[in-house]
Amino acid sequence: MANKHKHHDELDDDDAGAPRRKLGAVSCDMNVTPLIDVLLVLLIIFMSTLPLTQRGVDINLPLETKTPQQPRSDQTQVIVELTADRTLAVNKVSVPMANLSEYLRNLFESRTDKTLFIIGAPTLRYQDIVDIIDAGVGAGAKIALVTETQREAAATR
Repeated sequence: MANKHKHHDELDDDDAGAPRRKLGAVSCDMNVTPLIDVLLVLLIIFMSTLPLTQRGVDINLPLETKTPQQPRSDQTQVIVELTADRTLAVNKVSVPMANLSEYLRNLFESRTDKTLFIIGAPTLRYQDIVDIIDAGVGAGAKIALVTETQREAAATR
């Protein structure tokens, strides 16, 4: 008994006859089941509190009023056309080149759509078209050049 530890007695002997549990090999793997349980509980908590955190914004919308629409003009687009013989026309109205800037300024003054379509003959010098562009930009218009291909495509529609 001198070799025995002080907390052991004769029942701890291998031949004591008491049933003993045999331990298996030691495992170094981590038990992840409790970790997964905790994560699932946290997931449920966050999912259940998410609708409580969403808030709406109260807005005051104006009441619907029916306003009479402004009468539309017959010609909604402003088209400047310069022919091969250097005849200038704005919406089929002949305008001298010297008065073009003032005419366009008066025309675009009351319009909301300030787009100027320019159609020029292919035989003209580029400077003639640039003069029309300058007059349109001076009147506050956005410039759109119409090519022959675009005119042909529009004619076939």
